[in-house]
Amino acid sequence: MIYFDSEQNIEEQEKIEEASGKLSPQKEENKLMRSVLENDKETIEQGKLISDSINQGLSSFTPDMMFEQLVKNYSLAKQIFGPSLLKLASGYNPDYIKKNINIPEFRKELKFRIEKNVDALKEKGLFERDGTISEKGVELASLVMYFEELDKIIPKGILGERIHKKSSIYGSKEEFRNYRKGDRYRDIAIKKSAKLALRRGHKSLEADDLISFERQSKGKCHIVYALDASGSMKGKKIDACKKAGIALAYKAIDEKDKVGLIVFGSEIQTIVEPTSDFAFLLKKITSARASKQTDLTATLRKSIELFPHQGITKHLILITDALPTIGDDPEKSTLKEASLARNKGITISLIGINLDEKGKKLAERIVEIGDGKLYVVNNADNVDEIVLEDYYGVV
Repeated sequence: MIYFDSEQNIEEQEKIEEASGKLSPQKEENKLMRSVLENDKETIEQGKLISDSINQGLSSFTPDMMFEQLVKNYSLAKQIFGPSLLKLASGYNPDYIKKNINIPEFRKELKFRIEKNVDALKEKGLFERDGTISEKGVELASLVMYFEELDKIIPKGILGERIHKKSSIYGSKEEFRNYRKGDRYRDIAIKKSAKLALRRGHKSLEADDLISFERQSKGKCHIVYALDASGSMKGKKIDACKKAGIALAYKAIDEKDKVGLIVFGSEIQTIVEPTSDFAFLLKKITSARASKQTDLTATLRKSIELFPHQGITKHLILITDALPTIGDDPEKSTLKEASLARNKGITISLIGINLDEKGKKLAERIVEIGDGKLYVVNNADNVDEIVLEDYYGVV
């Protein structure tokens, strides 16, 4: 599934071997992995179909259910299943389906194709007989997502070797240096800067008087990736954010750090304590389904519980596309939990996808309290690069 041209070197190929080795598959998983690695088109398409089903918030579907929805109300069916899943299940472009759905001959062929594809999934044990996605199906979907993400980021060099930095914007304030353009204002040592200005005879602070704290990394790092799985995230958005989580887990665990996971919507769906078990994380990330609302308060509260008490670097990466909507005063309670997290030594960065102005203001306050960074993006296309950039700032 991952291609190299004749000019790519042996070192890059070794990265692919390392990537496949990281999963340490069991015997029953070997066949699926081999099919994906060998670019078995049918198996990969089936993995994508399962992944898209999960990303649309579906735990199961039957050919009759999909076909009946398409015939009854095409627009609603497209909203429920998503264009990608419709194409994978039927083999037809969604626009072509819309154009021909009222033609009896086409309906017959459409139903036959959907039944054939779903039956093939059942025959391989990827779907249960009742149409629910099996554990084996989740396994295949996770493998396809994993290698798709490596396909994207390895050629860009995003996962290149890194030298562990001693300084970190999230570490403790231990040393001082001259202010540099780009330093955060909160890291300016006001008292030392003022003393230096007075010694120089300046009546007010000038740019060359400014002194910044040099933060020192605490060494080992525990990261918790908090993924918003509310209804507005379903489809391509949650798919991109899942892959960003996979990239983070891959790189951080390779650097001997640990990664935890919180999947949240109207309630906490999934909790994984910081771990080095990449294969376990991969399955949990893949399994995340979109729900209804957004509860940031519970997410921040749960993140505090996941981090250990010992003196290591503790960092939360929160990714969301909406304001909190649960509780009597969700914004106030969210900021309260952010403050409690910071008091426990946890820094918080937030990636906001297409936030409105009110959402941006709340996000700014969260990261200000959490002593982290805010990234506001219009879409989730390159969110994996942002997540890795933030991780690199921690370590």
